[in-house]
Amino acid sequence: MPNRLAAATSPYLLQHADNPIDWWEWSGEAFAEAQRRDVPVLLSVGYAACHWCHVMAHESFEDPATAEQVNAEFVAIKVDREERPDIDAVYMAATQAMTGQGGWPMTCFLTPVGEPFHCGTYYPPNPRPGMPSFRHLLDAVTKAWQEDGERVRTAAGQIAARLSDNAVATLPPSGVDATALDNAAGVLAQNFDSRFGGFGGAPKFPPSMALEFLLRHHERTGARRALELVELTCERMARGGIHDQLGGGFARYSVDAQWVVPHFEKMLYDNALLLRVYAHLARRTGSALARRVATETAAFLLRDLRTPEGGFASALDADTEGVEGLTYAWTREQLREVLGDSDGVWAASLLTVTDAGTFEHGTSTLQLLADPDDPQRWERVRAALLAARNQRPQPARDDKVITEWNGMVIVALAEAGAALGHPEWVAAAAEAADLLLRLHIVDGRVRRSSRSGTVGAASGVLSDHAYLADGLLALHQATGEPRWLPAATGLLDLALARFADPEEPGAFFDTADDAEELLHRPRELTDDATPAGSSALASALVTASVLVTGEAVGRYRDVAEAAVRQVGSLATKHPRFAGHWLTAAEALVGGPLQVAVVGPDDASRADLLAHARRVAPGGSVIVPGEPDAAGVPLLASRPLVERGAAAYVCRGFVCDRPVTTPEEITVLLGVRP
Repeated sequence: MPNRLAAATSPYLLQHADNPIDWWEWSGEAFAEAQRRDVPVLLSVGYAACHWCHVMAHESFEDPATAEQVNAEFVAIKVDREERPDIDAVYMAATQAMTGQGGWPMTCFLTPVGEPFHCGTYYPPNPRPGMPSFRHLLDAVTKAWQEDGERVRTAAGQIAARLSDNAVATLPPSGVDATALDNAAGVLAQNFDSRFGGFGGAPKFPPSMALEFLLRHHERTGARRALELVELTCERMARGGIHDQLGGGFARYSVDAQWVVPHFEKMLYDNALLLRVYAHLARRTGSALARRVATETAAFLLRDLRTPEGGFASALDADTEGVEGLTYAWTREQLREVLGDSDGVWAASLLTVTDAGTFEHGTSTLQLLADPDDPQRWERVRAALLAARNQRPQPARDDKVITEWNGMVIVALAEAGAALGHPEWVAAAAEAADLLLRLHIVDGRVRRSSRSGTVGAASGVLSDHAYLADGLLALHQATGEPRWLPAATGLLDLALARFADPEEPGAFFDTADDAEELLHRPRELTDDATPAGSSALASALVTASVLVTGEAVGRYRDVAEAAVRQVGSLATKHPRFAGHWLTAAEALVGGPLQVAVVGPDDASRADLLAHARRVAPGGSVIVPGEPDAAGVPLLASRPLVERGAAAYVCRGFVCDRPVTTPEEITVLLGVRP
């Protein structure tokens, strides 16, 4: 019989709707029930594509004896971390403080007022060295609660107080000028894996934000080393098993340092961020590999993650029928069965499918370590293998539409589509933006997610506002349509009004001032798997500051500069965890450059626009349209030149003379070879 989660909109919660555990969603009623029964709360946090979440669910949450114990001794609450990042942030801070590490599933035991007293992650059904079984842990928690409850409550209160103190701490402000950006690029170079690309060892995550910063740093300074880091990392990732050589797109991370064996979940945000990097690299260098990977990643997003409503689903699961890699791994014999002997042997050599296997049980992930000597044969083989793979069992799809992550996709598709000449990508971005504006804004406030056209109840966090605004600004530039600009600035103004810390100029909380009160108001400064909400806001404010008029120009820029100063020491000393902050700082140091391309919608304007998009540094603001087009401030007072199309290049409030040829645009932009 389904439990309380049967009415949830989260696919992750729905995965647990048939558990024998009497799960509650996060609610005041659940804590009131714990208070009434005088029992602790078992808080379990995870997400739909999480492998170990599935493992613990199968081993423990589906077990009737475990469920009987949980139901008798606890009030059990299940939370989707992607739907409620605020709850996840609060209790992840507690987990890391208590254990020195974090991860999912996250398992926390709380008092009936929500104060944590024991936290961990995955617990097995049977004891392992250094790790109790889940049921033994339940026994220990229940015994402590029943025999020494006052001490447990006191300790939990002290833990909560320390977490609250840590949450409001800020870094000493420090400027991020050109010298600081040089230093940050130098630190990244020192920590670079010169053989396989990326930073650090296994597991190795795609460093999308750091790569974006390095690419922009190269564009502004001409630093060759910065570009080399980007090129090597992008090539190694593209040729490794972390990149889906058949269907496009990237897995979450590589379990090894060589990018060979992925953790197979495919997250929307990773692919949005990587599409942006590869498209920018292709635009800057002309790399055929980067263009191909960008094209395949966009195709993956549009084919496999797009929802019927026009948004983008959150993820594809790490497992298929409980087995990692079941959909994606191959043996030599399987290749021959699909392709025949000749093509099968050729494909095995090309894709590094070995007799021993590069993955598990003699299977191999597919790598493309060198371009095929026969591209037409490769395309035929690739299509046949993908068709055969599509007949295999497929990973589940988490089809909730998250505002923040869809904002990232809108940015990526709009920018990549404009830069690489794919108007269909821009159109898909616009459709997603229309969905979010229509469905995810309720009574003037942003909601976090929706599913199947039904908006969820969770309020939007700072990153939802920031990335949706950023996506709308990217669409304004890609299309020249006025309607996107006021929608974007409305979101930015809402974020400034509701999320700013009144005590610290440039500092922001991740939740609104009228959001549900948790143990403390979370504030994340580091760029992790996704950009911090405040770094995303700073980046959007920089862009908006040169697209608007009046007092908003200075106000947006001042806040962006103050926000970057808040994390200056982090960005320069630990740039791996501040890539998006550094990208925003590059835009501030660089201007950002503005290019207004005016003229009738004809071939002449199109040529100028395409060239400007191809050669302008990343972070430049480029808007096309008719002179003095209503609602487009960047086109105001930009007349035609001899009745023909013209481009105006501006830095700050100073503009160069209008030019009418692509060559002149190149000169004015100071593009480096």
